[in-house]
Amino acid sequence: MIIKIKYRTSFGVISAMVLLVFLLSHCINNPKIDKEADANDLENYVGSEKCANCHRDIYEKYLQTAHHLTSQHAEKEYIKGSFEKDSNSFRYTPYLSVAMEKRDSSFYQVIYFRNDEKMAIRFDISIGSGIMGQSYLNRRQDHLYQMPVTYFTAAAQWSNSPGFPDDKVLTDRPVTSRCLECHTTFAKGVEGTAMEPLSFPADKMILSVGCEKCHGPAAMHVDYQTKNPGDTVAKYIVNPSLISRQLQLDICAVCHGGKIKKTKPSFSFTAGKNLSDYFIINDISETAMSSGEVEVHGNQYGLLRASKCFKQSNMTCNTCHNSHQNERGNSVLFSNRCITCHDVNQNNFKTTAHTGVADITKNCIDCHMPQQPSKSIAVHLQGESRPLASLIRSHYIGIYPEETKKFINKK
Repeated sequence: MIIKIKYRTSFGVISAMVLLVFLLSHCINNPKIDKEADANDLENYVGSEKCANCHRDIYEKYLQTAHHLTSQHAEKEYIKGSFEKDSNSFRYTPYLSVAMEKRDSSFYQVIYFRNDEKMAIRFDISIGSGIMGQSYLNRRQDHLYQMPVTYFTAAAQWSNSPGFPDDKVLTDRPVTSRCLECHTTFAKGVEGTAMEPLSFPADKMILSVGCEKCHGPAAMHVDYQTKNPGDTVAKYIVNPSLISRQLQLDICAVCHGGKIKKTKPSFSFTAGKNLSDYFIINDISETAMSSGEVEVHGNQYGLLRASKCFKQSNMTCNTCHNSHQNERGNSVLFSNRCITCHDVNQNNFKTTAHTGVADITKNCIDCHMPQQPSKSIAVHLQGESRPLASLIRSHYIGIYPEETKKFINKK
């Protein structure tokens, strides 16, 4: 009887310990903020400027990133392209053109037919950092429309907006909440339905992809930390480094996951949640990979997941990217991050291609993540019959023999 009691006691202690370990690991992988903020309520957001009060250095570096610049009020400093005569227009036909003009304190796309002005559309919001190009939105009674002319950086000129007809000016392509979900921190939609709102009041939008996109709505966090400055453990906020690998990836995949289909209203998902609870995820198939049907723009997450590097490690997007800083174009920096996993002294690293190029470790990405033409970012330049595509770096990390030949021949 005594033995039986001891056995039960030991079993109970062990069970309790196992349960405690499980609960602790669950909390570490999925930290819960004490009160959950409604991601669809503007009152729960404060904007990135508030974060600067305590995180000034990070904030100032963030201002140089593509995330910050991806949507801004259409002021001159945020509009790429010239407004100077002889370089400020796009001509569709000998009789039809759109000119970019400054009038008073605003900028307009002005439609001319046989030199007569037909319509002036104001630039209200710029979309895109300008690295690849920039599109623009016009606001009419709180309805947002994509403007007909885009700036295409590769050619340093105005172009027809992607997907627009090349023989007429389209002024009524509506901007959806799903578009805004990837180009703003928050936009409260009204009219229409919860799934597909029709209008977006300017005072209910937070432009740029800001701090709260990756850390969650911060009003409760700011309020608590302001009242309790001595508490160094952040409350009511998500620290992506403390959540599970998949939850970290989900934060990026909401915008970099390709054509995922929402099952709940836009902006319902927020950092720390499971993306699959809000979207139907479109995984990349082997067939699509082998046939070259995968779009390099938009589905960086899917391409990364298909890569051997991803499958054989615990890497996330933040393994290579510091989202707080502008690191674009720094091939040496990114290559150094490759080398943290790939030992240059191992025999499997000493391939013919690697040993044939001096300082090969300073540029891994041009061979293994080459730039490829985008199918979705392709524009018609003035006078050209075929669209010109942006070159975007593939996030499928692999072996590209032809790209390797090009790289070696340049050396």
